[in-house]
Amino acid sequence: MLQDTHHAGWVIALTFIIALMLTAMPLPDWAVNWRPAWVALVLIYWCLALPERVGIGVGWLLGLLLDVQTGALLGQHACMLSVLAYVIIVSHRRIRVFPLVKQAVLIGVYIVLLQFFTLWVRGMVGIAPDHWTFWMPAITSMGLWPWVFILLRDTRRRFRVF
Repeated sequence: MLQDTHHAGWVIALTFIIALMLTAMPLPDWAVNWRPAWVALVLIYWCLALPERVGIGVGWLLGLLLDVQTGALLGQHACMLSVLAYVIIVSHRRIRVFPLVKQAVLIGVYIVLLQFFTLWVRGMVGIAPDHWTFWMPAITSMGLWPWVFILLRDTRRRFRVF
């Protein structure tokens, strides 16, 4: 009964904390550029599932945390994730009816756009991408989207997050 009164908002926060931890997890040198955009994937899911609870402000806050965590230019990820949250919220009714494969392709496009923004900001600062694998987070995020979606959907249903 207590769970129904607070709508299990701690589950949403916990998924974002896990996404931030997965982003900080050390990887071998060959796999660093292939790291999925964990925070963006989880933000996309919650903006699709509960657009009235997770929105632009949450995207901004997560982006600031990601900026601090990765040592990026302050506001870079905050701007990207808040715009991403806005785009997802505006089109969430259309995206939710897509099959998972089509959703995954669309998520891949969104992550490519985030990578373009990152490339633009890094170019303004004077840092060029090291290798063509700079674009690989879009492919890995696209490939992982169906599993992330199913895992978070089942978690949302189990803990009755609404």
